[in-house]
Amino acid sequence: MKKFAVIMAGGSGLRFWPKTKEKLPKQFIHLYGDGTLIQNTLKRLEIVFPINDIYVVVNEMFAHLVKEQLPNLPEQNIIVEPFGKNTAPAVGLVSTVLANKYSEDDIMLAFPADQEIANLGEFYQSLELAIEAAYTKNSIITIGIAPTRPETQFGYIQFNEKRDSLGELFDKGVRYCTTFAEKPDIETAKRFLQSGDFLWNSGIFISKQKVFREAFKNYLPYYFEEFSNLSNYLNSDRFYDELEKLYMKLNPISLDYAILEKANNVLVIMSSFAWSDLGNWDELYRLSLKDARNNVIEGEVITINTNNSMIISNNNLICAIGVDDLIVVEGENSILICKKGKSEQVQELVEILKKKQLKKYL
Repeated sequence: MKKFAVIMAGGSGLRFWPKTKEKLPKQFIHLYGDGTLIQNTLKRLEIVFPINDIYVVVNEMFAHLVKEQLPNLPEQNIIVEPFGKNTAPAVGLVSTVLANKYSEDDIMLAFPADQEIANLGEFYQSLELAIEAAYTKNSIITIGIAPTRPETQFGYIQFNEKRDSLGELFDKGVRYCTTFAEKPDIETAKRFLQSGDFLWNSGIFISKQKVFREAFKNYLPYYFEEFSNLSNYLNSDRFYDELEKLYMKLNPISLDYAILEKANNVLVIMSSFAWSDLGNWDELYRLSLKDARNNVIEGEVITINTNNSMIISNNNLICAIGVDDLIVVEGENSILICKKGKSEQVQELVEILKKKQLKKYL
């Protein structure tokens, strides 16, 4: 049995505007750690996967960024989509392209490109347990994170305490999934936390090739049929043209919604490593080191009597006097000023910019 990793590098990440742009999504910028988010993801995975067994699936528009930022990744390991259609088609494409390279019992591990993970020893232990469970139970495995607060910006997974046929896997922290919940409001998030049977949904999933394909066949039969037809062109000059035709027919759909929420063979690993999907500026503030006044400061910034704020300059000096609880971020040609706790609304702001056709700021 072999294992291989897939980094899912789709998504626009425009909630980090003005640092992110339509041509530079968040996975390709530096927000936290030593490198860009996708560089940090590859660095984590190289510890447990040979570089030849790591793949990136990415929108054609951003393929050049993958080549630039991940120079050690073999070019043939970059799997290009004509345009983004969310995670289910992306992973379906990977499975199709790699069908002849890996056997049906080999294990695929799929990871979002834009997460922050610490406590790497625990992370790797969770991956080992997930591989064991995927192989022995012919199930789709997800990784859930023990919640530490009533977070409204993460999805949740509910589990039950039935041992059934799990045996030793139960003792190691494997559980049956019962429900997938989208981002809740604050009161619902508090109930999730108090109930004790909800985990944050990491967006990482693991399964045998054949188990994934069977799930596609059962829950996305049209997609399964279309990707099966596409496999006839794998080594043909017509492959990309046929792929483009296929993608134009497919509706965007997430793997969670399309398969995991419906399948009856989904297990979750109860994990406790430090994790974040870095969804907005508030989450970045929460993770970042603060100064004595609880500020996060980057670049040319001078503050007087300023507290609990994040101020990031790009090329210009930013001075702040007597302000509290602000997020100020300077991009190349625009500045965001946001009340801390409200950065989720940056997505709404981006939509307004689009409607006003202010393309030069996007």
